[in-house]
Amino acid sequence: MTTLDPRPPELAGPRIMRQTWDQLAYVHWAVDPERVAPLLPRGTRPDVLGGSTYVGLIPFVMRRAGFGRGPAIPWLGDFLETNVRLYSVDEAGRHGVVFRSLETDRLAVSLAARLAFATPYTWARMSLEREGDVLEYRTRRRWPTPRGAGGRITVRRGAVIADPDDLSVFLTARFGLHTRHLGRTWWVPNTHAPWVLREGELLGLDDTLVAAAGLPGVVDTPPVSVLTTDPVHTSFGVPRLVR
Repeated sequence: MTTLDPRPPELAGPRIMRQTWDQLAYVHWAVDPERVAPLLPRGTRPDVLGGSTYVGLIPFVMRRAGFGRGPAIPWLGDFLETNVRLYSVDEAGRHGVVFRSLETDRLAVSLAARLAFATPYTWARMSLEREGDVLEYRTRRRWPTPRGAGGRITVRRGAVIADPDDLSVFLTARFGLHTRHLGRTWWVPNTHAPWVLREGELLGLDDTLVAAAGLPGVVDTPPVSVLTTDPVHTSFGVPRLVR
């Protein structure tokens, strides 16, 4: 069983990237760790809580993305994103996430992320509509295949969660990501202020992104966790070699 510390760590060394995550929703399903193990980078294994690992479908708005301590990148630094992610831990005990896909409505962002660090960004037609506490995210992939993957996620934001349970902390206190690039596995640390987590209610879901990410059938069952959050400003540190 994994118990994570919700307190953000200090980053050692320079900041290589920064961004703000806003209008974010977490929708998660429990799966058998053996099912996702083949999808993780070499040198990592599924991170497990209560015998299960988790698949996340996470739409949000990226704001004011930029490099180092410089200014935010005009226009390209603000975009919609929806990612499918898994949960990982490496041989050094570093907990992270593994992105199976990241939809964005900026083609230049998709191309740059793939070229620079093999992050599986895709280019999509996306929209977000908000009415009061109800958020409706829509996405439809343009490139690469499978074209047309996407759907609709409708979530209602709820009250602040004063004392998050173990599962909520496990899914959100993730201060790093694992990725495979140039034949090696890397861990990229990040930090941000503690999450302000809120209750979430899933009002509607029509999704093919999770299946396109190699996990067919997962979204056919109700999610085990739906959360929303207040925005956070995030900084990323220098990648570290896993193996």
